[in-house]
Amino acid sequence: MSEENIFSEVDEELRSERMRNLWRKYAPLIFGAAILIVLVVAGKEAWTWYKNDISARSSDQFYSAIELAEESNFADAQLALSQVVSDGSGQYPILAQFRSAALLLEEGKVQEAIAAYDALSTSLDNQRLRELALIFAAFALVDNGDVKAVEARVSGLLGPDNPLRNKAKEAIGLAQYAAGDIDGARATFTEIVSDPLAGAESIGRVQIYIAQLISQGAKEPIQTANETATEAPAVQTPTQ
Repeated sequence: MSEENIFSEVDEELRSERMRNLWRKYAPLIFGAAILIVLVVAGKEAWTWYKNDISARSSDQFYSAIELAEESNFADAQLALSQVVSDGSGQYPILAQFRSAALLLEEGKVQEAIAAYDALSTSLDNQRLRELALIFAAFALVDNGDVKAVEARVSGLLGPDNPLRNKAKEAIGLAQYAAGDIDGARATFTEIVSDPLAGAESIGRVQIYIAQLISQGAKEPIQTANETATEAPAVQTPTQ
């Protein structure tokens, strides 16, 4: 065997030995990294499954509570709803709180229901949900004819850009009617009918209110100077 071949074989052996040494040195790290990647992927899948499982359980608990409520089993329904509030995931705890407050109304516990809605109006992060809680609280109050209490909750929702403004006005109008102020109620309901963005369902319902008020002798709302000024002038027909 030539000297050149001998040196070539020795060099190759040395390279192989270095590779084996490197492999022995870094193999644990490579295997560890591979295992970590597998664990991360598996963990992610497990977490996704866990969240889906928790959400499914929350859904089952919530609708079980609804079924109990529909059967007028109020005590068990409230217990099931409180379980969703404490252990549920996603939006189910919020839904459960709203349903629990509504259930209090069904039970005739009006003041407790109002207190529950008031609590939601200050504790929730979502502004629209807080406003919705105020609307529900206001409607729970209308039968008492306490117009000031209703206005205290919904007056901040009467702005022209608020999507709940007509619900707020409806609550005020109903409270005015319950208080015996049929003229004021008709004026409030007329504002809803005059809103170009009011929904057809709301307008239809409010028109029934107005018809009832008219039958009871409610006067037509007096047009203010500002409303008169903003009206378009009548079109004059040219004389021939």
